[in-house]
Order: sequence, then C-alpha cells, then structure tokens
Amino acid sequence: MSSSPSQKNKKPKKEKLIFFIFFIIHITSISCKFQSQTNEQQNSILNILLINLMSNLQNATELQTVARKKIGILPNSIPGSESDTIEKIALGNKLFRDNKLSSNHVQSCLTCHPLDGNAAGMDRQSTSRGTFGQIGKRNTPTILNVGFLSFLFWDGRRDTLYNQAIDPFINPLEMSLPSDTELLTRIQNDSSYTSFFANAFPDSPSPSLHSIRLALVAFERSLVSKSRFDDFLESNVQALENSEMAGLRIFLDVGCNNCHTQNLLGGSQFSKLDSKYSYNPNDLGRSEFTGNPADNFFFKVPPLRNVALTPPYFHDGSVPTLKEAVKRMNQYNLNRNINDSEIELIVSFLKSLSDKTKIN
Repeated sequence: MSSSPSQKNKKPKKEKLIFFIFFIIHITSISCKFQSQTNEQQNSILNILLINLMSNLQNATELQTVARKKIGILPNSIPGSESDTIEKIALGNKLFRDNKLSSNHVQSCLTCHPLDGNAAGMDRQSTSRGTFGQIGKRNTPTILNVGFLSFLFWDGRRDTLYNQAIDPFINPLEMSLPSDTELLTRIQNDSSYTSFFANAFPDSPSPSLHSIRLALVAFERSLVSKSRFDDFLESNVQALENSEMAGLRIFLDVGCNNCHTQNLLGGSQFSKLDSKYSYNPNDLGRSEFTGNPADNFFFKVPPLRNVALTPPYFHDGSVPTLKEAVKRMNQYNLNRNINDSEIELIVSFLKSLSDKTKIN
C-alpha cells in the first residue's frame, strides 16, 4: 500500500527522533562508565564520540544521495499491476504451481523457480533439467522483480511478461507440451480451475490463452522484493553496515553500475565478456534471436537484486560463488583492478540486496 505524501515526509522525522533517543541513551551509559574520570576527560571522550558519530552519519547521507542518483529507488509495485486483482494473482499462482501442465505431469514453473521459504525464484542449478531430463544451455534467472524488466530471457527474445508467459509450457527443453492448444485443453478439462477463472474473470469465465497469460502476469508482477538496501535508499541511512557501504562505494567508483544499471542493477542491456571467457560455441546468445552475427555471445546483463541468494552465476551457471563471480568480472570488465579486500566489500554490499523475507 502506498503512503500519502504527508506520511512519507513524517517517516524520516520519526527515524531521526528514534536515532536521537538511542544516541542519548548510548552517551548516558558511556558517561556512567567514566564516572571515575574528571569532567574534562569525560567531555573530551564524549565529544570525540559525537564527532565520529556525526561524521559517519554525514558520510552515509552523502552516499545515499549518490546511490539514489546513480541507481535509483525501486518502486513498491510493478507498472501495470494496478489492474491485478487478488483473484487474478491466485489463479496465476495456481497455474504457476501446477505439475499437470507439463508433458508428463512431473514439473511446474515452480520447479525451476522455487519461491517458498528462503528460495529466491531460481533452483540454484547450473542449468535446469526439463520434463524428460533434458538439460538446458542457460542458468535459470530469478523470477523476483521480473515485472520490472524490459528484456526477458538471457537473449532478450521477449519484451513483456504477457508475451513470455506461455513459452516455458511449450519449450521442448522445459515443460514440453506440444502446443499452446494442449495447454488450454488441459486447463479447460480440469474442474479445479472453474471457480478460479470465474472469480478472476467474471465477465469471461471460460479459460482462454489470453486469460491464462493475464493471470500468470498478475502473479509474476506480485513478486517484488524488499531489501535493506531499499531501506537505505528510501530513508534509513543506518540500514547498511559500514562494510556494505564501503562495498557500495567501490561498486560505484569502479563502474560496476555502468552495466548493472538503474534500480534493478542490471537487466536493461546486453554485454559480451572479455575474450578471456570461454564461451560455449553451441550457444550464440542474443544472435540466436536477432539473427545478427554481431550479437554473437552477447547476453543480458543480469539484475543484481537477490544475487547472493541465486548461485551459481553467469549465463551458463559456470561460476559457483558470488566472490568468484566478482573476481571474474574484475578480470573481464571493470575499469580498474581491485584487490581481494575490495572484492570482499563488494560481496558484502551485494548481500544487502537480498529480500528481507528470504534471509534466515
């Protein structure tokens, strides 16, 4: 639920008041510990603490301003979701979880995009297996925040959730249905869907490919994550640890955000890694969609939100850990070399991008 402008203005004031109260309590407790010292010594210590605290707060505020400008705040809802009713989302959720919509009734969308518990919308496999054990060429992307993306799939072959919605059901490497007609027939013959379609589309309750797409889109648009980094950007400059803020500074200073752009930190452009990277000659990337040889081995720059929850990494799932992925990008694409300590700090920052409900 969105807040009114007046409510938004009050929030920072409230946080500042809470911060001030805790600061006074903290200072009071410290002063009690130093009762044996002179007033002059106590005042000197307290002044140093106050100066350091205010300096840290100022640095965090300045970093917040820079991050807002270079990255931007993620909206609380996905454009177009205004028309997504609870009933449409419920139907989409049912379709998303239905094993019977795969060729041999053993796989659903949820199989490769698990969401329950701490799962962050991908199966943590290098490449996923299809209904008959077929191995795909590419790593499964997270489905969290997918509605914000302008390009879908690693090659960007779809540009809207609506156009993408049915593809996995009829992809021979995924759920392997022979056609979208078969998908529709299975749903029409399943009485458990009757009330769901009637509630979601009371004016046209009979299932159709159009309504199936709309329901899946509504469900996918409901999957918006919220991280401590969002809290930091919006109002709370104390939301990040010092190491995370240091990692953010390095991330911006070395130009990671030149490719991992905007509020998703990626997903809006395509890139080819340095020649040091060993590409699979059987996966040409974006050119398989565009037909342009100049696009050979170009893949979508992945968004980094929830990246700590979605190993392994790169389009082929060939990199097992986040630290190794940052090291590789240091070798391939960064403006300057960074040392191991800086890599650790960047990783620390990237962990702050994880959805708060998905962390133990």
